[in-house]
Amino acid sequence: MSLEFNKIAAAVLTAGVAFMGAGIVAEVLIHPKRLAEPAISLGRDPAAAAPAAAAAAPAAPAIEPIGPLLAAANAENGAAAARRSCGACHSFNEGGRNGVGPNLWGIVGANHARAEGFNYSAANRALADKPWDFEALNQFIAAPARAMPGTRMAFAGIANTQQRADIIVYLRSLSSSPVPLP
Repeated sequence: MSLEFNKIAAAVLTAGVAFMGAGIVAEVLIHPKRLAEPAISLGRDPAAAAPAAAAAAPAAPAIEPIGPLLAAANAENGAAAARRSCGACHSFNEGGRNGVGPNLWGIVGANHARAEGFNYSAANRALADKPWDFEALNQFIAAPARAMPGTRMAFAGIANTQQRADIIVYLRSLSSSPVPLP
């Protein structure tokens, strides 16, 4: 039997030990110290620059109203987009299980934090008396963390307005008595 595999493994381990040893030696020889404040200010007062930077921060983009797009939205496209974007965490069938996220059957028009036994975030429970109307869903699907600060939902959102309209029309169809369109 050939010892080639052992030679290769020994070479990899030796290289790893050599690199680790070089890192330790470099750490001992060189002690970089971080400065408490920048050594060069380039003529700017750091205290004055902070408010200017905060003021220059771009405002969150306004999300256009979804109402006008709902009439032309396609529920089949919405079903595909919902399965692709939401299906890993949510179920859509009547009486379906809660997963990482709650079942979404009958969500349009229902109050926030409505699923019995589901562990909602405090941000969602705080809105329990408010319904998931078309605009609330639009804001949430666009950017959950911005629409509901403190949500535990780790989803970046959907920027495409037409795709959000399609998903909302699909979610509207998940009911025995769908909410009328605006």
